[in-house]
Amino acid sequence: MHNFIYFGTPHVASDTLATLIENGFAPKLVVTSPDAPKGRGLELTPSPVKTLATERGIPLLTPQTLDGAAIAAIAAFGADYAVVVAYGKIFPEPLIHAFPKGVLNVHYSLLPKYRGATPLEAALLAGENETGVTVQKMVKELDAGDIIAQRATAVGPSETARELRPRLVALGATVLAETLPAFERGEISPVPQGDSPTPHTRKLKKEDGLLSLDAPAEENWNKYRAFADSIGTFYFKNEKRVKITKASRTGNSFVIERVIPEGKREMSYADFARLS
Repeated sequence: MHNFIYFGTPHVASDTLATLIENGFAPKLVVTSPDAPKGRGLELTPSPVKTLATERGIPLLTPQTLDGAAIAAIAAFGADYAVVVAYGKIFPEPLIHAFPKGVLNVHYSLLPKYRGATPLEAALLAGENETGVTVQKMVKELDAGDIIAQRATAVGPSETARELRPRLVALGATVLAETLPAFERGEISPVPQGDSPTPHTRKLKKEDGLLSLDAPAEENWNKYRAFADSIGTFYFKNEKRVKITKASRTGNSFVIERVIPEGKREMSYADFARLS
């Protein structure tokens, strides 16, 4: 067992933890969010990370907040460093300083580009043909820590968030597993990101998915790609919301293929056009 603590909550974090364990990096403690109500019955459900840690017999903590008591309980395990993947809570400085070798975070962009909550979506919105993953050393400022490892990957012209996200998650897990041995031996020289100001991406709102059919095809296509596995895209027809469920790009045209009109079932765009 290696002397680190793993912080994470959703499937992206459990997938990464599984890869670490497969590569011989089982943490001495897992910290995840408390069970949360889910489904129609609002039944308390453990996070994917908690489920995996329980299956593997790894000790668990599920603090509601990272207050003084939680930090003391975590620090009592005496870990050298921590790994954070989509934990869902901001790390207070005392917790960062509780680890002699620091806190490593996996971020799904080529930092310093696209810091913040939605780096993958930002890359697709910008029409990037390359993105990647960064393992950085956490500091108080969001996603501004020194770079420990980084790897780029091409973005396909038809690739949406549905395809890109699992690729980046797998790539991040692989890079992390390959990096930890050298990091533990003190053989990595961190690379500062620099002082140049970098815009931060923000959490998405449902209204971000609104598009205009009169907008340039590239703009609408990139929005569709970016939001395909999250908030989705939509437009209004006769003051009714029309959700786009499938689209493509042909030449200079944004081609809508399937939609869900407000109050109706999913149908082809051609059928909807005939109805309206």
